[in-house]
Amino acid sequence: MRAPSGAFPHSSASYLLGNRIVRLFTPGRSYVGGHPYQPGVCFQDGIRRVDYVLTYNVKKSCRALRPSLSITANGFFRRLRRSLQCCTGQPSGANRDSAVEKAALDQQEEEKRLLRDEFEDNLREMGLELEKDEHSKIPGVGFLKIHAPWDVLCREAEFLKLKMPTKEVYQATSRSKMVKLKGFIEDLTKPLLPDVEESRTHNPKHVCYPFSREKQHFNIPIIFLSFQGFPSLLAKGIYTSAYPLHDVSILYNEWASYSSFYKFQPIGLVRKYFGDKIGLYFAWLGLYTQMLIFASVVGVLVFLYGCITVDHDIPSMEICDKRNNITMCPMCDRACGYWKLKMACGTARASHLFDNTATVLFSVFMALWASAFMENWKRKQMRLNYKWDLATFEEEEVRDHPRADYENKVKEKILKRIEKKPHKETKTVKLTWRDRCPAYITFTVSMLLMFFVSLAIVLAIVIYRVTTQAALQMSTVSTARSNVRLTVVSTAVIINLVVILILDEVYAKVAVWLTQLEVPKTDTSYEQRLIIKTFILKFLNSFSPIFYVAFMRGKLIGRPGKYLYVLGLYRMEECAHTGCLMELCIQLSITMLGKQLIQNNLFEIGIPKLKKLIKRFKSKREAGQQDPFSGNLRRYEKDHFLEPFGSLNPEYMEMIIQYGFVTLFVASFPLAPVFALLNNVLEIRLDAKKFIAELRRPVPARAKDIGIWYNILSGLSKVAIVVNAFVIAFTSDFIPRLVYQYGYSPDGTMHGFINHTLSYFNVTHFEPNTDPLQPFHLGYQVNVCRFKDYRLAPWSKTPYEVSKIYWAVLAARLAFVIIFQNVVMLMSDFVDWVVPDIPKEVTIRIYEEKKQMVEFFLKEEQCKTQSLPNIAPEGDRDQSNNQAYPQRL
Repeated sequence: MRAPSGAFPHSSASYLLGNRIVRLFTPGRSYVGGHPYQPGVCFQDGIRRVDYVLTYNVKKSCRALRPSLSITANGFFRRLRRSLQCCTGQPSGANRDSAVEKAALDQQEEEKRLLRDEFEDNLREMGLELEKDEHSKIPGVGFLKIHAPWDVLCREAEFLKLKMPTKEVYQATSRSKMVKLKGFIEDLTKPLLPDVEESRTHNPKHVCYPFSREKQHFNIPIIFLSFQGFPSLLAKGIYTSAYPLHDVSILYNEWASYSSFYKFQPIGLVRKYFGDKIGLYFAWLGLYTQMLIFASVVGVLVFLYGCITVDHDIPSMEICDKRNNITMCPMCDRACGYWKLKMACGTARASHLFDNTATVLFSVFMALWASAFMENWKRKQMRLNYKWDLATFEEEEVRDHPRADYENKVKEKILKRIEKKPHKETKTVKLTWRDRCPAYITFTVSMLLMFFVSLAIVLAIVIYRVTTQAALQMSTVSTARSNVRLTVVSTAVIINLVVILILDEVYAKVAVWLTQLEVPKTDTSYEQRLIIKTFILKFLNSFSPIFYVAFMRGKLIGRPGKYLYVLGLYRMEECAHTGCLMELCIQLSITMLGKQLIQNNLFEIGIPKLKKLIKRFKSKREAGQQDPFSGNLRRYEKDHFLEPFGSLNPEYMEMIIQYGFVTLFVASFPLAPVFALLNNVLEIRLDAKKFIAELRRPVPARAKDIGIWYNILSGLSKVAIVVNAFVIAFTSDFIPRLVYQYGYSPDGTMHGFINHTLSYFNVTHFEPNTDPLQPFHLGYQVNVCRFKDYRLAPWSKTPYEVSKIYWAVLAARLAFVIIFQNVVMLMSDFVDWVVPDIPKEVTIRIYEEKKQMVEFFLKEEQCKTQSLPNIAPEGDRDQSNNQAYPQRL
């Protein structure tokens, strides 16, 4: 069999038909929930099913090229002259250059047509049946419909040794108590099950064995054929697209409908329709959403605890006490004046909602929750591997073929070697690290550049906050002056959110460009490198402002009379008197909610719909302003206007970033799991609707797990323990309160804590041009003001030096970090050790299923032995036995 030049590296039948075949357990060649006689689903005979569709460009006729009538005479004659030139093929003198270009294009189109014909002849030789449609309602687009007959499917299934279910059914046996418990749970969750067949079946499972046409005891399911053998044909434009057809009535009603948000997903049908890889994604997303229910309940309880105890919080009561006459130092130079501590009453009460003893316990809970989630996913993954017969997938998996870009680079390298040494025999050539060295250098420089861009954005936001705060302090509007901090923080976070959304799209393109420069050999290597680069860039983009607020803001500010300045002009920001935890909560909540509502929801549905409308508008314009969609489009024509499926990386990425919001800074925002849960309940249906109604049906792909995403999740879970330890120790006031209560309080209570954390400053020690412009803003002359820090008084021997209390608090913070992270990691490892990765029931079922398989084939052989004639000679009997048992276990 001869393939077109440059189309395939070899002519293996399995490569031409694809490396992967996904089974659909629906008899009669009907897809999941689909009707077998929808327009465009079958060939013109109405019997043979369309298994795959290829599209290509068709040269437009003169009639198709003629635009609509115009009311102007000049337009009419100009169109008439163009139509005559198109039909006669004799261009005028003014269009001779364009005629030459047109002739070259015609020759190029003719070459593409010859390559298509040769490729289609090869497909027919392999047994596939083809049908063309070049007169569709879509101008300039031709469709090649492909049908795989039954014998071709059987041949490829046997070649790839796919496991198929036999007629034998394995029924799991359980103890009576377990049966009663499972029955009670099934009755309880029955209203939550989707109305599909798989939800009504319980424990039966078909025993699977590698397919063979010689074994008549096998009940062969329908197999969906996918192609991966023509990347170069698509790259060269010989074919413009390739896709299977959608057929999703049951999935649309029971899975992609928003009215089914409270029901479980029909994961089995999703896997049969989209393949193992997408099925595993939605199974993982479903488990993650279910686990968020427990985290949300505990997070709401923690928040309610803060609401209930806010009126009994002694530090907040001291700040809000109107009898308190503490005068605070200015928050900025010149423009800001002295202020009363009681003005921070609202901020202090709000901070207590997220900065209390319960938030520390919630951080420990979330660390254990993350560990339990990872363990539950490993167990669920093993159950799915057993149920979907993926336990031995690695043994059956065909190695990835080299990518087209990699082969082109190798060919270029071979040609260069031949030019240098034409008489020397060329050995096996592959790309080495020296060939990729420029790409690695580009990657390093680009990553450093992106890092400095993120730092520059954070610095710009800091400058915006400082200048805006100074401007509002000088405002004559009393409302603006009273809500300066809230206004500055909120507007800065919104601006930062817009920048994050824009840079997310830019970084996604940069990651693709950097990965393509490296020219990975296989698709698996390409995907892994792309995921790592995209994750690093997007994580840096989303979390760098949050890390700044949590660990940098308010830590390097200096003191009154000796402040630190950025670029020598802008004074570093200070936190509120109760710490930066409230501002961290605002930063985290607005960023998280904004990304979920705008990027994850609006963009996912809005952009594909907009692209589809633009595509249909272009086709309508090319048709001469005649609406080609006035009638009903056939199935393959409708799917042509859908966006092609790229990969699952964007879906995983947005959930991984959300997982970071939920776990990394949960000590500052206990309601993060609640908002993540609400988002994911809609996200599942949103993704389902997008996969079914907005994207072309992807080529089913086999997979055993979620790949590198599991390693990223595991790494984030470990990092979250350390981050939350530092947030509690250095961002909140939890440790200073403990140190005061058990080390410096005269009565063992929190009374006097606020005064204990404030130091004194003599206003005569201000640096020139930094004192307030309005020193009598409070109505009296201020001689001494207070600021939050542990420093000695100005009348001491060493004024403004850090006191012993500062070192005691610092030691307590470091000790807390060490104890917290070690204890929590030890508890997480204990959970990992206690919960087995493989459920015991799965191990027992695999063993019993293998035992049942052996007994089944032994019975088959005994039946065949009894049916053989007993008069045959010994040699003939052996020969007949060998013919009767062509394959032994």
